[in-house]
Amino acid sequence: MRNNYLLALLSAFILWLAWPPIPYSSVLLFIGFVPLLVAIEQVIRGDYKNKGRKVFGLAFLTCFVWNTASIYWVYNAMNAFLDAFPSLMVALVPYTLGPVLMACAFRLYYQMRKRNNILLSFMGLISFWIAYEYLHQSWELAFPWMNLGNGFANFHQIIQWYSFTGVYGGTLWILLGNILAFLWFWQRKEKMEIYSNKLILGLFAGVLILPASGSWIAYSKYEEHVNPSEIVTVQPNIDPFGKWGPITPDEQLKVLTDLSQKVAKLNTEFFIWPETAISDERYINEEEFREYRQYQTVLDFLEPYHNGNVLSGIESYVFYNDDRTATAQPYGNLFIDHFNAGVLIDGSSKLQFYHKSKLVPGAEKMPFGKALAFLKPLFKHFGGSTGGYGSQEEPSVFYSASGIGAAPVICYESIWGDYVTEYIKKGAQFIAVITNDGWWGDTAGKDQHLLYAKLRAIENRRWVVRSANTGISAFINQRGDIVQRSSWWVPTALSQEINLNEELTFYTKNGDLIVYLALLTGLLSIGLIIVRNNKITKNSSIN
Repeated sequence: MRNNYLLALLSAFILWLAWPPIPYSSVLLFIGFVPLLVAIEQVIRGDYKNKGRKVFGLAFLTCFVWNTASIYWVYNAMNAFLDAFPSLMVALVPYTLGPVLMACAFRLYYQMRKRNNILLSFMGLISFWIAYEYLHQSWELAFPWMNLGNGFANFHQIIQWYSFTGVYGGTLWILLGNILAFLWFWQRKEKMEIYSNKLILGLFAGVLILPASGSWIAYSKYEEHVNPSEIVTVQPNIDPFGKWGPITPDEQLKVLTDLSQKVAKLNTEFFIWPETAISDERYINEEEFREYRQYQTVLDFLEPYHNGNVLSGIESYVFYNDDRTATAQPYGNLFIDHFNAGVLIDGSSKLQFYHKSKLVPGAEKMPFGKALAFLKPLFKHFGGSTGGYGSQEEPSVFYSASGIGAAPVICYESIWGDYVTEYIKKGAQFIAVITNDGWWGDTAGKDQHLLYAKLRAIENRRWVVRSANTGISAFINQRGDIVQRSSWWVPTALSQEINLNEELTFYTKNGDLIVYLALLTGLLSIGLIIVRNNKITKNSSIN
């Protein structure tokens, strides 16, 4: 088994090397799983006991090392609030949970291999993996950061067809490439030819070259419809650890307005400020926001810009007469919900609020509610309210007085392709990502978060304007190019004329069709496993 474990570690190394932010390395994803598949095949064909457990263990080793090496920065975020040991304990959840689900996909693949041919079993593996990715973006502990299709964020020129398939097209592409590469290598290694090696090699080349070359042609020929709008994005560089301490809300607001004015033009239509940029010592009451000095400061700032709007993050709350939401907390005779929110302020008295929907498990919401209530004190240390932030079920679009629709995507939400399409279907003509990545420090996390925004631009053919408190802020065009970007941990503002778009892509209109197909084939594969096992059990009982 020693050689098998080494092969599993080799897969982990290749996958880590292929993962963003390393530029253009993502082509290695097409062979990243090959050593692991070789190790698993050797277990299947070898004289071992408990083969299923060994297959699970090999897959878990690969995925745990790859995941941990790629998202090591999760520990940094925890360690900002907790001591080293509790930080490590909390970080082990994202480090291990995804790999467990990934390893389950390989374990089910082994179950199919015991009773079915290898090609049918590989169909099951693809279905099980895509089902895992869908689960891990849908349940209470959702963390789709490591979905395979995200791996091409560092080489967006070859995935322009994400406007048809979304990131699951990339996941399918990677798995098909690895399966074909494994079949060719295994037959050469064992000096056999059950399937034509020339055919396999030709299919492998075709699977890689045709989508990539087609994408490159589409990338080269893509032209945006001219529909200009002048936008400013601001990076105030306010230390997140001082935001609620030595730097007063008024001082923070002055930094934002001063930076905005340095690059603004009279025809600037949107000023994008980062997550929680507008705040108060005790949050801001949404119903009374017009009475706050912060609101008047923004109105005074906007006065020279007749079509100007400020789209900003805000820390807010709302009072209720009853506990109408699961997150509402008692507050005297009333109930209160706190929000990590976005707000649109223009020159009129109209206000638009959006409450972040995709909340970070632990930091912003209590996963599985009552079942994990005993962990509330720990979650409170990480910056969230003990009962969790409030949220809204669906995204909403901010509209300026001139009719421009903007998608207020808050931080973590930008890694959900299907969720961002909901903004676009409701009329968003560009995407504004407002975030604060300062908690992670100068790690790969901030770079990955920036690069993933390129995928949303391609999927929806919308400009992405990114405002990050400490960086990296950027403008990304409709084909995924980063047109402008800031440096890390530098106060700055960027100005750019973008093109608004009203057309809907195939992916925007139809969503993750690949997931539905994979779930169907996955159910059929599970059915095959159950039927075959029942037949074996029945035959054993007869004998």
